Amino acid sequence: MTLTNKVPENDVRKTFNTIANDYDKMNTIMSLGTHRKWRAKATSMITNRPKRILDLCCGTADWTIMLGSQFPLARVSGMDFSQEMLKIGQAKVGQSELENVELLAGDAMNLTFLDDSFDVVTIGFGLRNVPDANKVLQEIYRVLKPGGQLVCLEAFKVETPVIRIGWQLYFNKIMPMMGKVFVSKKNEYQYLDDSVNKFVSIPQLVEMYYKAGFENVRVQDLMLKSAAIHLGTKRA
Repeated sequence: MTLTNKVPENDVRKTFNTIANDYDKMNTIMSLGTHRKWRAKATSMITNRPKRILDLCCGTADWTIMLGSQFPLARVSGMDFSQEMLKIGQAKVGQSELENVELLAGDAMNLTFLDDSFDVVTIGFGLRNVPDANKVLQEIYRVLKPGGQLVCLEAFKVETPVIRIGWQLYFNKIMPMMGKVFVSKKNEYQYLDDSVNKFVSIPQLVEMYYKAGFENVRVQDLMLKSAAIHLGTKRA
């Protein structure tokens, strides 16, 4: 197994359990609300009229709920390894009154679903947090039906030299300090910064998609390539 995130999985789970109560607030502050628009853009790229959707690393279920609302005839399952994030997500699902959404605890590297179970799998800001992103892509490919779509929304290290200077200042200095000021969790938000800087690049993730077997891989860059949507299709 080639690790794409060398921080022990239990430590990552502890980090997200710790920040769960403040996760939504800090996401909105740090992204100026753009993460919602990014999820909406990623959702709009789903074109196969899904009846069964899996939202991996669903966190507090924002994307899961959006998918359930956008595709009311589909059954949407959100899955995460953080029980504290799932607790908050479950409360939000209840408030949404959506009857086609469920949340589950699980490991993205070892999915318990049968082969060819889902029309669409989504994963938002989660692939960089798993120990082996290649293994996760393989598992997603396995559980997707032929012709099924994988939509990954992820943050990336900015590579453009001029832009990178300002971005490094923001992520390396300002973001961890915001974590400390707003929620007294500087170390946890430092991890989020590190996870972006140490993850693969946008082109490398394209290569990983193809290596896992996906076809017709498309990329939609977001905010000066600080984030991107990767869309791939399982062979029919």
